[in-house]
Amino acid sequence: MSTFTSVRRAGTALVASALAASLVAGASPAQAVSPTSPAGHGAGWLAGQLNAKHLIHNGQFDFDDYGLTIDTAFALDAIGGHQTDVAQVRKALSQHVNSYTTGVDFSSKAIFSGAVAKLLVLAQTTGGQARSFGGVDLVRRLALRVIASGPSKGRIQDKEDAANGITDSANAIGQIFAVRGLLKSGQVNGSAALTFLLEQQCSNGSFRLNFAANKAAPNQGCRQGDAADTDVTALAVIELASVAKGHGKLQDALRAATRWLKGHQKPNGSFGGSGPTAAANANSTGLAGWAFLTEGLCGAARGAAGWLSDHQLTANLSGTPLAGERGAIGYDNATLNAAQKDGIVQETRDKWRRATSQAAPALLVLSRCKP
Repeated sequence: MSTFTSVRRAGTALVASALAASLVAGASPAQAVSPTSPAGHGAGWLAGQLNAKHLIHNGQFDFDDYGLTIDTAFALDAIGGHQTDVAQVRKALSQHVNSYTTGVDFSSKAIFSGAVAKLLVLAQTTGGQARSFGGVDLVRRLALRVIASGPSKGRIQDKEDAANGITDSANAIGQIFAVRGLLKSGQVNGSAALTFLLEQQCSNGSFRLNFAANKAAPNQGCRQGDAADTDVTALAVIELASVAKGHGKLQDALRAATRWLKGHQKPNGSFGGSGPTAAANANSTGLAGWAFLTEGLCGAARGAAGWLSDHQLTANLSGTPLAGERGAIGYDNATLNAAQKDGIVQETRDKWRRATSQAAPALLVLSRCKP
């Protein structure tokens, strides 16, 4: 997973990043787990990261990170026990719809399709009014970002702004959210969006992250040599399982994706991402573990949770540099070791927040799946 291309863009758009793919809105549990369980501690720490405005604020670069705020709400909603926090986040985000989904804050008419799709799913899964969220019809705004004909029919695309150097950065992460949001809202072009997404699945069951560069090319699907993306593959399973009923091809695709994930789990239970994040990390392991839990694969899910547990701050931390940080999950061994020496500092807090929002729900398996 790559970092955001810029701080300004990070505050407004969902970009091609598995750090940004912590964006999961899995089904909410029927009953919240104990706040003293591993998942409960993770949720408690995440809730404590919300500021007085009920947003995640990036102190290093001084901006409200709406995307990471949504990630946090998704994790709290999945784990349970934080309904008030989730409702407050939803209300706060409804006041910043255009700031997150468009370029209005920097005098641009750009519209970011992935951000629209993600916010739509947030509204749908947390009790918001998707057709009047902060006065914006998110369903319509997203539907207008779906290509209606040609080889790329069903693909989401950003509204570009060449004058400000903003080009189309839509990818499979946003497409997954778009499929869920459009199918849930009964939009006609939801089926086309699904068909295009399934073209991004490779023959081995994995999904790729990036679309074809040329929207007019005859072949818009996964091609030989395209990199498999652990995070995107797991995200598809988590997000789309709840809307797969009645869609046989989607059900088959999710089974194939799950098989691919299971075949790529390391002996210690962990997963790596793609490219520079190929080494074991909490973001990829968290998503994969959550996908296994979604599909009822308790053994594989517990394996992932075991690795995550080893990277979660636990026990009594008072009197240490990590006092007050119980429940947070470190991205990898190096991140964990550095924090044990220096604490979670302003420059590293963003990384901890992203890892925990993605990984904490995977720890639910320790309370809900028998060995």
